Amino acid sequence: MKYLHTMVRVADLDVSLAFYRDALGLRELRRMESQQGRFTLVYLAAPGDDDAQVELTYNWDPETYTGGRNFGHIAYEVDDIYKTCEHLQSHGVTILRPPRDGRMAFVRSPDQISIELLQKGAALPPAKPWTDMPNVGSW
Repeated sequence: MKYLHTMVRVADLDVSLAFYRDALGLRELRRMESQQGRFTLVYLAAPGDDDAQVELTYNWDPETYTGGRNFGHIAYEVDDIYKTCEHLQSHGVTILRPPRDGRMAFVRSPDQISIELLQKGAALPPAKPWTDMPNVGSW
């Protein structure tokens, strides 16, 4: 058995790509459009880790998606949690659970999918402004 991907339905493909690709830094590996099925699939992965993919499913006919928290979360290991969170903030992403411990942070995609960011290796020493930031919303 081999892990293939996690599928997430998205309401706006362009907004979701701005989050997953531009802010989070995933690479687009492939894209498939189905005229008959009226959907677009976009497969993304973290640089250097093509085996762990996220499939964004965009259905062309509008639907309302709920229950992002029921899904759980997608988790990524990052080289520097502080730089990653700064980069996300520069793209307008709210850090819902700041990395006060130098180890873990949470954000949400435009479709309310919870994304966990974990520091690679040992936790970084606690640093400002992160140590002073409260949790925001739910993550």
